[in-house]
Parts: sequence; C-alpha cells; structure tokens
Amino acid sequence: MTVPDIEDTTGSAAGPQRVVIVGSGFAGFTCARKLCRILAGAGRETEVVLVTPNDYMLYTPLLPDVAGGLIDPRFVAISLADALPRVRLVVAEAESIDPDNKTITVTSQHHGPRELSWDRLVLTPGSVTRLFDIPGLAEHGRGLKTVAEALYLREQLLRQLELADHEEDPEVRRARRTVVVVGASYAGTELVAQLRALADAYAARRDFEPSEVRFVLLDMADRVMPEVGEKLSDKVLSVLRSRGIDIRLGISLKELTGDHVVLTDGTTIATYTVAWVTGVTGAPVLGTLGLPMEGGRLVVEPDLRVPGRPDVFAGGDAAAVPDLTKPGKITPPTAQHATRQGKILARNVAASLGIGAAAVYKHRDMGLVVDLGPGFAVANPVGLPLSGFPAKAVTRAYHTYAVPRGINRWAITMAYLTNAVTPRPLTLLGLVSPEEASFGSSEGIPKRT
Repeated sequence: MTVPDIEDTTGSAAGPQRVVIVGSGFAGFTCARKLCRILAGAGRETEVVLVTPNDYMLYTPLLPDVAGGLIDPRFVAISLADALPRVRLVVAEAESIDPDNKTITVTSQHHGPRELSWDRLVLTPGSVTRLFDIPGLAEHGRGLKTVAEALYLREQLLRQLELADHEEDPEVRRARRTVVVVGASYAGTELVAQLRALADAYAARRDFEPSEVRFVLLDMADRVMPEVGEKLSDKVLSVLRSRGIDIRLGISLKELTGDHVVLTDGTTIATYTVAWVTGVTGAPVLGTLGLPMEGGRLVVEPDLRVPGRPDVFAGGDAAAVPDLTKPGKITPPTAQHATRQGKILARNVAASLGIGAAAVYKHRDMGLVVDLGPGFAVANPVGLPLSGFPAKAVTRAYHTYAVPRGINRWAITMAYLTNAVTPRPLTLLGLVSPEEASFGSSEGIPKRT
C-alpha cells in the first residue's frame, strides 16, 4: 500500500482521527482487532493504521515446532488482511518516530522514507534477540524470533547431517553432527527438544545411532527453565539428559567461528550449527524516541501510557509494564501478557478518544506450557504442575486455542494428527540462506560498530 506524505489529521475539520499502531505481534494485533470493534460499536469513523514489516501476525510460541519440522510455517502466520479487515495495513518498517511532531517515518524495499501523521500512537513493535559483544556471534549464531530463523535452523541441521553422511574425516563428521543451543529458558529448551527429535528421525531413516548426533545446551543460570518452578525444572533436566542432550549450566559462549565455539570455561566444541536463544530486548526503533527506557523497553504507566505523552501508548515486549501483582517488578515479555495488554491498549486508546473508561493493566500469571518433543511436555496452568501426557494435552490444546484464526487452528491440528501416525518430513528444500536468517536481515538488529 502506498503511504501518503505527512498529513495533519489532528483537527476534526481535517477528517477522521487516526490511530497508528506500530507492530503486528500479539499486543499490536490484539489491540487493532479490539479497537476496531470498540470504534464500530460506538459508530466512530476513526482510522486505524497498522504499520508492520510483514503482512502477517506470527504465532512465535510454535516456532520450535517449525524448526523441528512438525508444522508448516504458513500455519503460524495469521493473515492480517483476512483477520483485520477494518484496519488500514501499511507494510513497511518503522524507521523513526517523532513524538513532538506526531509523525512516524516508514521505509520499505519498494520506496524511500515517508512520513505518516497520527493523533494516537500505539507502540507495540515487539522485541529482538538480545545480543552481547561475543566475537563471531552476529556472523555465526542464529536466533528463533522469525520464520526465516526457524526454517534456517531446520535446514541447517538437515544439511549438516547429509554432509556428515559422506564425510571421511571423523572429526569433521562429528562437528557436522553437533548442535549447540544457548539458552535453557522455555524457547531454547523447546528448540533443542524438537531438533533432537528431528535428528533422531533422520538417524533412524539413515540407519545410524542417534547418539552420534550431539546436542549441547548451555545457560548461565543454575537450572533449566526456572520459570516453571523447581519441581518441573528438575523433570525437564532429567528428560532432556535421558535423550542424550549434554546440558551445561553456569556456562555460555566466549567466541564463535564458522566451525567451532569456545565456551566461557575454556572448552572448545567443533560445530557448524549454533542457536542463540537467550532472551530479548525492545525493537531498535524505540531508541529513536528519546524517551525513558528500562532494560531496552519503553517505560510506561500502569495504564500503558508513556509518561508525559498522553497520546502515546505502548505494550507487549516493547514496554516495561509495571506488574501490579508484584510491586517493583515489570511484566515478563511473554505472549500471554502481550495479548492481554493489547486488550487494555485498545480500551485505553478508545477512552482517550472519548469512548468508555480507561483501566490499568493488572493480570496474574496463568502459568506456562512447554512442549518438549515426542511424548513429553511440562505445564503449570494456574499453578498446577503437570508433566508427561497430561501436560502434552494441555500444551497443544492451549496453543491451538490461542492461535487467533480458525483456518490456522485447523491446519495446526491436522499437522499434529498427521505427525502422530507418520514420520517427520526430512526434505531439504534450501528455502533460507544464511544471510536471510542473520540477525540483521531477519530481525533488523543493527550491526555493532
């Protein structure tokens, strides 16, 4: 869609007011959908504009399943045109934001910088992988925030396994069959479990011992998945180790090259595949605002307004939202919180336009669900610790329900049912290049200078 040059829509004589939402993740998507319903119910002609680099909302919790070959990436991409028919979609990057002049500069590969004005601004650009000054990380590591990264990790593993089949040098063959995953929180743990299952399927069909494919999971923490509590964390550790995954806690990466990594304890591991899944920080565009930040996230009030900016709101991973259930803390960057904040954002933006009353964000954590590959999962819905098959059923039921479009739910359900009776597909399609899956290209993280 063509983005107009700067327009002044502040006065009623200039036409309908405009709400610009930046980002189509959980918070932005939910805000746009609910706000359109509120405005339609009130009979208001306010224009809702969604600025996003993609024409879909990505259901990121299932990216480990995409990387493991369980789910087609199309199934976790919710079409914005279909799901948000009342929203004006601007497929472009938010390059910078000027809160004083109420303008946002957007760019895309099809046009240069253009400006878009707004009466209310909702900042939900999400997050990007948090990187550190580790030599070689940006060049040789890959994250798990985008479809490109998930597909690349799947294809990289299969490519290296195929190359290893014909490798005469035993050391090189071992390196090609070694995968290092950094980050033992729920995303990294799910990823290593799904890649392990994919490697096991490959080994079974190529008739060699699955133990010849080595997985190493690293984390500076003293336990895996501390989010689920000590009891479930211990079960996860036991299950992963029973599958032959080498788990090293209190250790991370010191250096990466194209064929090996050096750990913080001085150990060298030969590998061609490194996944970096250690946490997130706010999207780079937030740094253009000149507003207070906390931990890479925009500081906001409990009603999700930016302090001193009554016409600017923020939520999701991009905002340091006070956790009113835990004084002094901020809400964690999870899909659960982002979705609920999206609803409060819509309500409070509408209230700022004279429709309804505003509210603060207060939500108790409903727990986590974590799929750990064939036959096992852990979950703590409303504080009830579950593991094994009951947790598997809860986990898959939750994700299927949470995907915000019926056709996607149906496709994911069919994929799970099909996988229950057929082996995982091992076709290597070569869909994503290393450059396309880099942190810069896939997540838009600027190169460090």
